[in-house]
Amino acid sequence: MHRNAARRSSCGARHPRVAGAVVIEGNPCTVREETGMTRDQAFTLLTARVQTDSLLKHSLATEAIMRELAPRFAADPDLWGVTGLLHDLDFEDTRDDPAQHGRKTAELLAASDLPQDAVEAILRHNAEALGLERTTTFDLALTCAETITGLLVAAALVHPEKKLAAVKPQSVRKRMKSKDFARNVNRDHIMLCERIDIPLPDFIELSLKATRGISDQLGL
Repeated sequence: MHRNAARRSSCGARHPRVAGAVVIEGNPCTVREETGMTRDQAFTLLTARVQTDSLLKHSLATEAIMRELAPRFAADPDLWGVTGLLHDLDFEDTRDDPAQHGRKTAELLAASDLPQDAVEAILRHNAEALGLERTTTFDLALTCAETITGLLVAAALVHPEKKLAAVKPQSVRKRMKSKDFARNVNRDHIMLCERIDIPLPDFIELSLKATRGISDQLGL
């Protein structure tokens, strides 16, 4: 089936594709969006293209937060996770050419079965440089998820224990207000969480929970 075609739900009806929709237990008419790429396939692709340890960890952290976010929108955690994992696939190639960041990833994924809405979300996490707009929940979620990882890691590294488990949500909020802390972290991008109806305190807690779950992989 073409990736943009309608899909048939378990109720037998045909529905247009919904960004990352999943079957909800007890609701036989909810459509499921197929990920199109397994997590193992995505990770293999990531490690073939990304060599920097910090970028690999950033990708893993983004994946974890996207997986945590997905159920809030009846979205597929696998699809959102894979999208988070691959969002910076071309970063090492486009480091000196921000206007191409995301475009090369889209080209690399063109032959894959990753749904188009996932590819669009990847492009739009660099919307400003590419002259695009973030229009979907998927777009906004990826941008705020990948951005808050930098703030959380920085907050953990300045803590005496250097562990995410020791970082408190209120400390992250305080750090966020300080313009001199983690200056490269775009606060406006983090605040996009509120455009998808997640208050900042809730988003910080959700993101901490997600990254703590893979703290061994992050070295934090």
